[in-house]
Amino acid sequence: MRQSPFTAVYDACVLYPAPLRDFLMWLGLSGRFRARWSTQIHEEWKRNLLINRPDLRPDQVDRTSALMDQAIPDGLVSDYEALIAGLRLPDPDDCHVLAAAIRCGASVIVTFNEKDFPQAALAPFGIEAQHPDLFIDNLFDLDAAAVVSAAQKQRAQLKSPPLDVDRYLDALLRQGLVQTVKALSTYRTIL
Repeated sequence: MRQSPFTAVYDACVLYPAPLRDFLMWLGLSGRFRARWSTQIHEEWKRNLLINRPDLRPDQVDRTSALMDQAIPDGLVSDYEALIAGLRLPDPDDCHVLAAAIRCGASVIVTFNEKDFPQAALAPFGIEAQHPDLFIDNLFDLDAAAVVSAAQKQRAQLKSPPLDVDRYLDALLRQGLVQTVKALSTYRTIL
């Protein structure tokens, strides 16, 4: 399948929770859009995960980011650092995400922190910030089969422990994916 030119950058906050990160990765493998991130985004989600999950080791989270980079070989954005100084956002620490989005020609930054990426700051670059639920809901409208397939693949890989459909949908709901779960519920017999 030919890769879509539509590009989305995943902010660190949506890569932090494993269930959402995994679902976004399966969606990124669908070919309906290009999923992108940077080493700096990786470092941010991994740093926060290690702070909050002392049961995890750095090599474990490094393995996860390496597998992400391997799964989507062009996912890693580089050469964006020079753009950071010229950008203005409410939190200067978020400028690296916008710079990566600009560098790779992204249309969307998928983030829980939409307020940190005001429309007025992103519009000149043709970028908008979207909550992951809205992003997935929009993708669902574009290609429901791709979203259902990603959910099927994610659920099939969950073996320790395996999740029945209700528990799987509940796990997505806990990630704030209200509309996504509502849409996927209509496909519950094939999930």
